Amino acid sequence: MTTVTIEVAGPERTKARMQAAFRGEPQGSFITFPSHEDLWNTLNANRWAILKALTGAGPVGVRELARRVGRDVKGVHTDAQALAACGVIDKTVDGKLLFPYDAVRVEFMLQAA
Repeated sequence: MTTVTIEVAGPERTKARMQAAFRGEPQGSFITFPSHEDLWNTLNANRWAILKALTGAGPVGVRELARRVGRDVKGVHTDAQALAACGVIDKTVDGKLLFPYDAVRVEFMLQAA
Protein backbone atom coordinates (compact mmCIF):
# COMPACT_ATOMS: atom_id res chain seq x y z
CA MET A 1 0.00 0.00 0.00
CA THR A 2 1.32 3.43 -0.95
CA THR A 3 0.58 6.12 1.63
CA VAL A 4 1.09 9.86 1.25
CA THR A 5 1.38 12.18 4.21
CA ILE A 6 -0.19 15.61 3.85
CA GLU A 7 1.46 17.94 6.29
CA VAL A 8 2.17 21.49 7.35
CA ALA A 9 5.90 22.03 7.68
CA GLY A 10 8.34 24.89 7.59
CA PRO A 11 11.36 25.19 5.34
CA GLU A 12 13.69 23.72 8.00
CA ARG A 13 11.82 20.43 8.20
CA THR A 14 11.48 20.20 4.42
CA LYS A 15 15.20 20.93 3.98
CA ALA A 16 16.13 18.28 6.56
CA ARG A 17 13.98 15.69 4.76
CA MET A 18 15.55 16.58 1.41
CA GLN A 19 19.06 16.28 2.84
CA ALA A 20 18.22 12.87 4.32
CA ALA A 21 16.82 11.76 0.96
CA PHE A 22 20.04 12.84 -0.78
CA ARG A 23 21.94 10.67 1.72
CA GLY A 24 19.82 7.74 0.55
CA GLU A 25 17.51 7.57 3.56
CA PRO A 26 13.94 6.63 2.58
CA GLN A 27 11.50 9.45 3.32
CA GLY A 28 8.16 8.22 2.06
CA SER A 29 5.73 10.37 0.10
CA PHE A 30 4.75 13.84 1.30
CA ILE A 31 2.59 16.73 0.16
CA THR A 32 3.73 19.69 2.23
CA PHE A 33 2.03 23.02 2.79
CA PRO A 34 3.85 25.97 4.35
CA SER A 35 0.91 26.98 6.56
CA HIS A 36 -2.41 25.74 7.90
CA GLU A 37 -4.12 28.48 5.90
CA ASP A 38 -2.57 27.24 2.66
CA LEU A 39 -3.62 23.68 3.44
CA TRP A 40 -7.25 24.66 4.16
CA ASN A 41 -7.45 27.02 1.17
CA THR A 42 -6.16 24.35 -1.19
CA LEU A 43 -7.92 21.32 0.30
CA ASN A 44 -11.43 22.62 0.93
CA ALA A 45 -14.36 20.22 1.44
CA ASN A 46 -15.06 19.74 -2.28
CA ARG A 47 -11.41 19.03 -3.04
CA TRP A 48 -11.15 16.58 -0.12
CA ALA A 49 -14.09 14.71 -1.68
CA ILE A 50 -12.15 14.54 -4.95
CA LEU A 51 -9.07 13.16 -3.16
CA LYS A 52 -11.22 10.62 -1.35
CA ALA A 53 -12.78 9.46 -4.63
CA LEU A 54 -9.37 9.24 -6.35
CA THR A 55 -7.53 7.46 -3.52
CA GLY A 56 -6.71 3.97 -4.76
CA ALA A 57 -8.94 4.38 -7.83
CA GLY A 58 -6.34 4.64 -10.60
CA PRO A 59 -6.89 7.08 -13.49
CA VAL A 60 -10.43 8.53 -13.58
CA GLY A 61 -12.02 10.85 -16.13
CA VAL A 62 -13.58 14.14 -15.02
CA ARG A 63 -17.13 13.04 -15.86
CA GLU A 64 -16.77 9.82 -13.89
CA LEU A 65 -15.21 11.72 -11.01
CA ALA A 66 -18.09 14.20 -11.01
CA ARG A 67 -20.51 11.27 -10.85
CA ARG A 68 -18.60 9.72 -7.94
CA VAL A 69 -18.59 12.91 -5.87
CA GLY A 70 -22.13 13.96 -6.83
CA ARG A 71 -21.18 17.30 -8.36
CA ASP A 72 -21.40 19.01 -11.73
CA VAL A 73 -18.62 18.39 -14.24
CA LYS A 74 -17.61 22.07 -14.50
CA GLY A 75 -17.10 22.43 -10.74
CA VAL A 76 -15.14 19.19 -10.49
CA HIS A 77 -13.03 20.21 -13.48
CA THR A 78 -12.22 23.57 -11.86
CA ASP A 79 -11.26 21.94 -8.55
CA ALA A 80 -9.25 19.21 -10.29
CA GLN A 81 -7.36 21.86 -12.26
CA ALA A 82 -6.48 23.63 -8.99
CA LEU A 83 -5.29 20.37 -7.39
CA ALA A 84 -3.21 19.50 -10.46
CA ALA A 85 -1.71 23.00 -10.65
CA CYS A 86 -0.29 22.70 -7.13
CA GLY A 87 0.87 19.10 -7.63
CA VAL A 88 -1.61 17.30 -5.39
CA ILE A 89 -3.03 15.19 -8.24
CA ASP A 90 -1.61 14.23 -11.63
CA LYS A 91 -3.05 14.22 -15.13
CA THR A 92 -2.33 11.25 -17.37
CA VAL A 93 -1.40 11.67 -21.03
CA ASP A 94 -4.99 10.86 -21.99
CA GLY A 95 -6.37 13.59 -19.70
CA LYS A 96 -7.56 11.43 -16.82
CA LEU A 97 -6.94 12.40 -13.20
CA LEU A 98 -4.69 10.35 -10.95
CA PHE A 99 -3.91 10.41 -7.25
CA PRO A 100 -1.35 7.59 -7.09
CA TYR A 101 -1.83 6.66 -3.45
CA ASP A 102 -3.89 4.03 -1.65
CA ALA A 103 -4.03 5.88 1.65
CA VAL A 104 -3.69 9.42 3.00
CA ARG A 105 -2.34 10.48 6.37
CA VAL A 106 -2.81 14.08 7.51
CA GLU A 107 -0.27 15.38 10.01
CA PHE A 108 -0.02 18.79 11.62
CA MET A 109 0.09 20.34 15.05
CA LEU A 110 -1.56 23.46 16.41
CA GLN A 111 0.35 25.20 19.17
CA ALA A 112 -0.25 28.18 21.39
CA ALA A 113 1.06 31.40 19.85
